[in-house]
Formats: sequence, C-alpha cells, structure tokens
Amino acid sequence: MACRPELLAPAGDWDALKAAVASGADAVYFGVELFNARLRAENFSVQDLPEVMNWLHARGVKGFLTLNVLVFTDELEQVSELLVKCWSAEVDALIVQDLGLCLLAQELVPNLALHASTQMSVTSSAGVAQAAAAGCERVVMARELTLNDLERVQHQLKQRQLDVPLEVFVHGALCVAYSGQCLTSESLGQRSANRGECAQACRLPYQFIVDGEERDLGAQRYLLSPQDLAAWSVIPELARIGISSLKIEGRLKSATYVAAVTDVYRRALDGVLDDPESVRLQLELGFSRGLGTGWLEGIDHAELVDGRWSKKRGPSFGCLVKVHPRGWIEVEAEIEPQRGQGIVLEVAAGEGGAFQIPREVGGRIMESERSGPACWRLKLGPSRVDARGLLPGAPVWLTSDPQWHSTWTRRAGRQTPPQEAPLSLVVRGRIGEPLVLELEGAHSSGGQPLAVVSERLLEPAKDHGLDRERLEAQLGRLGGTGWRLETLHLDLSGSLFLPIGDLNRLRRALLQAMADAGLSPVNRLKSQRRCGAIPSRAERQQLIRSCYGRFPANTADHTQAARLTVLVRSLDQLKGLIELGDDTPIEGVIADLEQPRELKEAVAIARGCWSDGIWLTGPKVTRPNEGWTLDPLLRAKPDGFLVRNADQLERLCESAPCRGDFSLNVANPLSLLWFLEHWGLQRVTASCDLNLQQLLDLAENSPSDRLEVVLHQHMPLFHMEHCLFCALLSDGHDHTDCGRPCESHTVLLKDRSGVEHPLRADLGCRNTLFNGTAQTGIEAFPAMRSRGLRHFRLDLLDEDAEDAKRRVRLYGEALGGRMPSAEVWRREQIEHRLGVTRGSLRADRAQGTPSISR
Repeated sequence: MACRPELLAPAGDWDALKAAVASGADAVYFGVELFNARLRAENFSVQDLPEVMNWLHARGVKGFLTLNVLVFTDELEQVSELLVKCWSAEVDALIVQDLGLCLLAQELVPNLALHASTQMSVTSSAGVAQAAAAGCERVVMARELTLNDLERVQHQLKQRQLDVPLEVFVHGALCVAYSGQCLTSESLGQRSANRGECAQACRLPYQFIVDGEERDLGAQRYLLSPQDLAAWSVIPELARIGISSLKIEGRLKSATYVAAVTDVYRRALDGVLDDPESVRLQLELGFSRGLGTGWLEGIDHAELVDGRWSKKRGPSFGCLVKVHPRGWIEVEAEIEPQRGQGIVLEVAAGEGGAFQIPREVGGRIMESERSGPACWRLKLGPSRVDARGLLPGAPVWLTSDPQWHSTWTRRAGRQTPPQEAPLSLVVRGRIGEPLVLELEGAHSSGGQPLAVVSERLLEPAKDHGLDRERLEAQLGRLGGTGWRLETLHLDLSGSLFLPIGDLNRLRRALLQAMADAGLSPVNRLKSQRRCGAIPSRAERQQLIRSCYGRFPANTADHTQAARLTVLVRSLDQLKGLIELGDDTPIEGVIADLEQPRELKEAVAIARGCWSDGIWLTGPKVTRPNEGWTLDPLLRAKPDGFLVRNADQLERLCESAPCRGDFSLNVANPLSLLWFLEHWGLQRVTASCDLNLQQLLDLAENSPSDRLEVVLHQHMPLFHMEHCLFCALLSDGHDHTDCGRPCESHTVLLKDRSGVEHPLRADLGCRNTLFNGTAQTGIEAFPAMRSRGLRHFRLDLLDEDAEDAKRRVRLYGEALGGRMPSAEVWRREQIEHRLGVTRGSLRADRAQGTPSISR
C-alpha cells in the first residue's frame, strides 16, 4: 500500500473507548454532553476530558472531540469556554461543522487542531480549500464520494498546491441525505440534525406515488434507508489514493461492536485479514442492515437501498422449509445452528399499502437436529413461534450469537497497558567522587541539569567494574514506572565500583526527581506540550466582542420598507410574476431551474423587470467532476447568483454579485462574518435550523440588512445522492443507463401520517424530497421587522402561474402593512390543500433574550 492511514474509531463511553484502543485504533473520536451530533450517545462529560486524554496519550493514541454542530448566537460564550477546556486537556483535534466556530477557535486557541466534519458537506477540492482557509488541518469528506472522486480531489489539491489530509468513512450507518444538508427532523419536528437531534425519518416506511397512483413495490417499504457501509475490501485502494484517516461510524453502538469492527479494519490495514466470509460474519453479527461499499465503488441506486428493512438484520441464516407442530420449524441453513443463537423469520406483508410492513417472528434456538444435508429442525424459545403467515421460502436471519458476544465482550474488556516512555540517561564518574546519574536534555526548576548523585564515593573495581552491561541491567529496571531505558551514555574514568544497592537507590532517586519536576511518561509520549496562558473568561468575552467589532454597528433603519425576493422553479412561475407588472413588492427573482437550456431564456424574459434583477442559482452539491454544471449559469449572464456551496463561491463570485443560500448553514454572527468578509457576499440567507428566537438573536448581533429570511417554503427534507427515480422506475444503475424517468414522471412519497412529499431531481441527478406541508413565518413578521430584518424570500415549488401570483400578492400585502400577518396565515391555511405550518418560526417561541454585548 502507498501509505498507512490512521484508523479512527468511535467512542460513545469509556467501555467503547477502551475497546477501540484494545482492538488497534490509532485514534478515537468522542463527544461530551454539549455541541455534538450524537446527543443520544452516553457521551463523556467536560470534566472527563483531562482523564480521557491522559489515558489515551499514555497508550500512544490520539483523541478527537466532536463539536460537529451549528452554534447559535447565545452559545458563543459557552462554546468558547469548552474550547479552552479542550486546549487545557490537550485534546488532539476538534471535529467541527460551523465555520463561525472555526473563526472563534483560531482567535482563542490557535494551536488546537481543527478537522472539518463531514457535516460541512465537503464534496470537492473547493470545499477542502474553504475548510483550510477557515483553519482546518484535516477534512472529512462527504460519504457520497466514490474512489474516483477522491482521487480527483487529491489530484486537484496538488494542482492547488494545497496539502490537506483527507479522512473517509469506511464503516457504519449511511445517511441517505448529505450530512449537513438534511432538514427533515427540523422541518417535521423542530429537532435539528445539525444539532445532534436527528429523528431518523429516513428509517421509516413510505408509499411510492407515481403520477398520482400508488406503485406496488412488493416487499420494498423502506425507500430511504441505505444499507450499512463496510469498505474493508477497498482499504488498499484508499491507501493508494493517499487517504490519511479511515473512520468508523458508531458512537451510539456498544463496546462489543466497536471492538469487533475496529479489529477487522486493524487487520485490513496490517494486511492480515483471513477468510472474507468470516470477516463478513464478524461484522454482520455486530450490526448490519446489509453491508456494502456504499458509494465508494461507484453509484448503484438499486443496490444502495434494499428497501425491505431499516433495522438490524445480521447475516443470512437460510430460509424456511416448513413449520412443524408444537413450535418446531425446519430451515435450510447456510450456517450450522448453535444453541442460544437468536433468529428471526420474515412474514410476508399482506395487502393494504406500504404500511402493512413485514412482520417478524423468532426467538433463541433451544434445540436443533439435522433433517437433511443442509436442513435442520429447530425449536425456538422461550415461547412457541407464531406461525401465522409464515410461508416456505421465508428468509431467516441470525440476529445474535452467544459465542460472538462472548468473544467480543472479552476482547472489548481487554486491558491496554500504558506505553513505556523512552529515557535517555547519562552516567558520569571518577574515583573518589560520587556517581552522577543525569536525565539527558532535562533541567530542574533552577535551570540546572536534572541529575542525582550517589551518597557513596566511587572506588577502584577489584574484579567486575561498572561496565555498560551492569549499568543497563540495574538502571533499566523500570518495570511498572511507565518508563523504559532507551539510551545510556557513559562518561566514566577507569574501572569503577559501586554496590548494586547504591545503583538501585540512585535509579529511584532520579525517578522521584523527575516526578517532582513534573515529568511523567504521559507527557513524554505526547508529541508536543501546549504552552501559553489559558484565556480568562473576560479575555474570551473580549475576543468574541472583537470579532463582532469587525461588523458595522447594527443601526437598522426601521423606516425602510421590507423587500421581497421570490425563488421560482419553473418558467411558468417566472412568467406569472412578470405579469404582475409594477403592482408588486418584488425586489428580485431567483430562478432555480432543472434544465440548463432554460437559464438563458429566464434571464432574457425577466431582465429589467425588477429593481434587483433576475438571479440564478445551481444545485446544492458540486462533485469533483461537475464544474461543467456552473458553465450554463455563467453563460446566461444574470444580474447575480444565489450560491449554495464552495465551488459556486469560487467560480461565481468573480463574475457577478452573489448572495448565500441557507445551505451555507449560517447560524451565528461569526459564520455570517466569514461569508461577508472572506467571500464578499452581499447578504446571506439564515440557516433553516434557527428557531425564531435564535433568528432574532442573530439579527440583533449582526448587520441585519445583510441577512435574508425565507418567509415561506416547502422545506427541503432530504437532499440526497440516492435517486429514487433510477432505483424504482428503471432497470438502470445510475444516470448513464436509467433513461431519465425523472423527466416523464411525477413522484411523491407518502409518509405514515398521510402527507405526500414531492420528489425532485436536479441537474446532477440528486434528489430532493420537499415537505408536502409548507412552512410560513408570516405570523412572526412583526417580530422580525422589530429586529431590523427587511429582506424576505418566498420559495415556490410546484405552484402554477396563478397560484404564484396569488401568493406574492398576499405576502406583499403583509410586507406593505396593508394586511395583518394573522390574516395571511388564515388565508394560507385555507388555500393550501395540506394547510401550512409555523414550524420553527412560531411567534410564541420568541423570548426577550438579551443580545450579546458589543
């Protein structure tokens, strides 16, 4: 292999952390009770940090703390305190999502390494470059990238002369949506995935509605639940490409899972993996929804999501042959049954739609007897199997195995002793003088060499003197101290004698002098000691204020009229808005069109219609080979661009005025500052993860006229590389052979509550599932205006021209002060088939939270 990547394992608690180290992890990542994207994990406490890091460093293992969430305005002081505690505890790196947090860390703890989380949605060299510019020393790439993509990124980084190590996930659960771009939990339940509160709606069943009719998909119900990632087979390719770190997902998993999975990847990196079937069995018994290499070996939409289940399956055990009386079943087994193993059988779903999901029955094997060459009769316990609906051929899955559990419980609990730190000693002596034992390169608090001397004077040796062999034998007796003798330099004159007891006392005296001087094996094993004073609370507050001071004072002119921008997704909507003429509150229009050929037409027909002009926007994601998707935008020559990712920032900001969309995840004044200062954006749309109070806090502590708020939208739930059009409406594998059913069919996914969510495909064949129920913040409009916000946006989805005009007129009445916001809300409830929701912008959620002092 071209290089030897680091193996990075998850740790949700102490047991998992110790299991990871015992199984060969080079580094572990973990969270504390604050600011991490796995709040459901047990996690560590902030007070645990020094103990955790000392334990890891004593064993030569690095520890990375996850701060991989968005940070809100009123949390900046709290997170600054955590940064200082991480610095003091000598955490090796922070894994971060928020660019504002990057700016704060650079000011506060500049020598604390930052790693860009996969939550930053980095899919290209431009994304890597932006993370590096924000201070990140390593970048965790999006899980949707293939091996070819990763190789392209490495090549492009060399062209940029940018040396940034890349990290890649190699095992664990796959999210169907791009990390950092999933708003499902926020939209449906005000539980932000960008805050560690994911409700896992992707693991639920959905009905597939095609052109108004439900499509019968057989046993496929879980249309958005990918199989798990298991990339041990492509480790050599990742190493060849030059990936620096291989990451295992699983901070919610048990210590046995961490031990079993880490062991596989340690052996893969060491080149000593044995039988692939035994490896797969080891992994599947830990946790599996089905295992595959995800996107790494290429995009195959039909393979990525099996659709028949969304929870743990384990390895295939076989299939049902028949059910016998009194609780016995006969199976054709792929694995020889063992007493105590747990199995489940899948009962075929009956008629009645997607939510008649397959039933499962099963239990532990209490008795087994062979009934044929590969057949076994099994009795399950503790009760009889409910055989209703069980049919021959039903799949059987092995869900637990006592031997596996015993093996990996024992391995997870294995103790990993601390490493012994190397000592380099110097021995000096002359006849009639004490023997001097000195620690090379170390000094006492008084500046003198750290040394001890014998009480007894050296004598001439009568037979065996103090030769190297004898000195190394006695001075090297360091077992249990955490030290080991690495080098011994001798400066002795003649053949000298000192009793062995005196040598032992001298060794113990030096160890005590080292301890008194604060030298410990743990500190010696660390690559570097951090130096410098810990910033006080007052200094931290001053640093935050100094960052804010780069903004002009927020002297919002409340007399200025509210301005409206409308985002359209079809030429018909655009033409409808043009028909409104001068009788409109529209400042400008953004065209978000799927077909590149429509972009020039949109600009041509809308040029000059509004004071702010006609703007264009592109897909949320740009992969390493998709720079061409930006060319049609540039050729259309609009009045400006709405930018959504790092590639668009690089390419489009040079050509026309640009504004940032909510996909940039601006949640605090420092992240806003990054995009205004570093990229020169005119303004930025606030993150959809903000509730009303958090939005008002952001406005109060920022130049509010540089912020925009989406007042009405069908919020995008999942933005995903996975294409359901290809997977379920074609026999193809990807865009090259799918026949583009997205251009000829309308698809909705119906959830368990009966809401039908529209599905769209973009230029890069990525799918976005939009919430079927629109969110409106119109009732909170007065509160927003009171904080100086004046730029608002309506995002249209599938409205026809007349509906688009009606909605713009309606919101225009409220923005112009001619209609109460409550009346707009009432009319929207009537006009929308599914009504509307206030979502996170409920007016009653805003409190009088004081702003951060400047």
